[in-house]
Amino acid sequence: MEPTRILAIRHGETAWNVDTRLQGHLDIPLNDAGLRQAELLARALVEREVVNAIYASDLSRAHATAQAIAQSMDQAVSVHVGLRERHFGSFQGRTYAEVETEFPEHAWHWRKRTPDWTPPEGGESLLALRERIVRTVDELAARHTGQQIVMVAHGGVLDILYRAATRIDLQAPRTWSLTNTAVNRLLWTPAGLSLVGWGDTSHLDALGKDESSL
Repeated sequence: MEPTRILAIRHGETAWNVDTRLQGHLDIPLNDAGLRQAELLARALVEREVVNAIYASDLSRAHATAQAIAQSMDQAVSVHVGLRERHFGSFQGRTYAEVETEFPEHAWHWRKRTPDWTPPEGGESLLALRERIVRTVDELAARHTGQQIVMVAHGGVLDILYRAATRIDLQAPRTWSLTNTAVNRLLWTPAGLSLVGWGDTSHLDALGKDESSL
């Protein structure tokens, strides 16, 4: 079976990204910088890539980023809720500093990446997140063997994809970037994911050094 090539992309910047405020399942739109990032991403992809399908989280920051790509390629976006960001429960809407102050015991588990820890009030554990993301990618990629697809999602989703492709444990400290609209390349077969390339932000060069250092 031929592999499915995946361009896995984090959504463009939002105001809450700038504020280090946890978004989770809250539907926060792209800011002006994020819209510009999405435009530059779309321009680069239409010039460089052949894409057979475009998938996105249903949250507007991811869907709007995917829509910019789809419009440039005269395609449609297929929405899948399985590509949503991790649900952070009562952490959602709070800055990192507020989480540390208001939920010190829970914040410790968050920092240490305790796999089975669940954020209070309906949050999602890392184990549950990994299961959801891997299941979703398996479902979507299996439809497109021998083809290339785009998946636009979120930082937590991209983190899981990197770990799955490199066989890195959920608790291992992150040493890779999750830059807004960076292009990350993966291969999928029924045996799992493998990493081809990570963190391509060459399309953001037009923004200038200050704007592209997100």
